[in-house]
Amino acid sequence: MSQVDTNPYKYSSTNKRYYTYDHFLKTTFGEKCAKITLDLGFTCPNIDGTRGYGGCIYCSGGSFARQVDSLKPPAEQYKEGIEIMRKKWKLNKFIPYLQAYTNSYTTPDKFAKILEEVSDFEGAVMVSIATRADCLEDEKIQTLNKLSEKIPVTVELGLQTSDDAVAKLINRCHTYEEFVDCFQRIRRGAPRVRICVHIINGLPTESKENMKNTARSVAFLHPDIVKIHLLHVLEGTPLANMYKSGKYTPMERQDYINTVCDQIELLPPDTVLERLTGDGIDSELLAPLWSRKKVTILNDIDKELLKRNTYQGIYYKQKEE
Repeated sequence: MSQVDTNPYKYSSTNKRYYTYDHFLKTTFGEKCAKITLDLGFTCPNIDGTRGYGGCIYCSGGSFARQVDSLKPPAEQYKEGIEIMRKKWKLNKFIPYLQAYTNSYTTPDKFAKILEEVSDFEGAVMVSIATRADCLEDEKIQTLNKLSEKIPVTVELGLQTSDDAVAKLINRCHTYEEFVDCFQRIRRGAPRVRICVHIINGLPTESKENMKNTARSVAFLHPDIVKIHLLHVLEGTPLANMYKSGKYTPMERQDYINTVCDQIELLPPDTVLERLTGDGIDSELLAPLWSRKKVTILNDIDKELLKRNTYQGIYYKQKEE
């Protein structure tokens, strides 16, 4: 029998022992979809001085150096993104993804106007908004709730770590308590909106147990979607200075694979895992260089879960009991 036939994980039609984003999109929208990333010219409160300066220590845009005035209109960015995607796949359904920086860090009126515009883009079946837990006031959550009556909506919240000491070290400039407060306000005020939580493995000073504790904290909240990232050292960042001076050591490949598998086992079985590693900007990547082989990392995560004979959520149920 094949690995597909013997797979004990129910939210899968392949050998994957976790709930892939591809599976979620196909079962939700009936076919493959693509996210189209948009840059709308926002900054962040930990860049411009509202809560801090310079951004997170790993962010290559911490100085906010890009020329906002030179950005193309959202509709043009969307059209160009579709053209790129259609060179790879035959696609008809798309997800406008407000990705760059903090996309609710604006006035409530402008926030509502932008969301209304992108939700009307041709072929759009869902809207995804990346933001921070300290940039979603109740009025903006009401806007999300109203939009979700028209089109499916996902809010992507960067947590990165549930350890406040580590969050302070990376210049996140908000606490885990603030994150939980925002998460719960979205659940109450916009119940149809899906919440995606981002976490990062390999942050400075974090042990494997720290990373597992972040997964446990996220599991307790039971988000709809989770993205797991590997910390990349990019040229020109404060993290790069730490790395060059020997004050930061990136994760080893096998340690990362083992940690991700530990986290998968702890997360709720019905939470979509949109990402298990990430892509650093190749021209800026200093370390870890093994991260460039993304497909082989994902394959080895599959192999490790098979070797353990475990799957997503196997220990989440034990925890709840």
